[in-house]
Amino acid sequence: MVRLRPVRLRDGAQWSRIRVADRAHLEPWEPATGMDWDVRHAVTAWPTVYSGLRAEARKGRMLPYVIELDGQFCGQLTIGNVTHGALRSAWIGYWVASSVTGGGVATAALALGVDHCFGPVSLHRVEATVRPENAASRAVLAKVGFREEGLLRRYLDVDGAWRDHLLVAITVEEIDGSAVSTLVRRGRAAWA
Repeated sequence: MVRLRPVRLRDGAQWSRIRVADRAHLEPWEPATGMDWDVRHAVTAWPTVYSGLRAEARKGRMLPYVIELDGQFCGQLTIGNVTHGALRSAWIGYWVASSVTGGGVATAALALGVDHCFGPVSLHRVEATVRPENAASRAVLAKVGFREEGLLRRYLDVDGAWRDHLLVAITVEEIDGSAVSTLVRRGRAAWA
């Protein structure tokens, strides 16, 4: 069973273990920070990461979640730049451990996140960016109903260069009931 829950300070050891072990799986897709990967993802770095996430959450600008599979930490999903008013929009990002890729975990987590955005958070639009060559993440986004809107040229510094990213989005009108129920109806929810 896949579920989202808020990040916790005690998540540090699991977060660090997965991030350090999965460097080759994760680093090619993540924005550069100028810090060494192992230092940035050491268990001692988690309190600072956690504090930053929680501070943004308290301000109502971010919703940081852990992705769990059968009660075990296996990734993160973050909803950021939460904006209300006339825009009612946010971006969404996620990563999962290499040990659970291909099993629908990221798709399930993304669908749960979208449903949370369009339900309790009362947003109208959710966006994501993805490198064109990241076929796995593009497939996850498409399964949940995200559509391509354009190409952002030299958008982010990733893996040693300014990389193009596709902008994808979904609006509440494009969801029939919920993202999760749509996946179940279409037979794309092996994790359900």
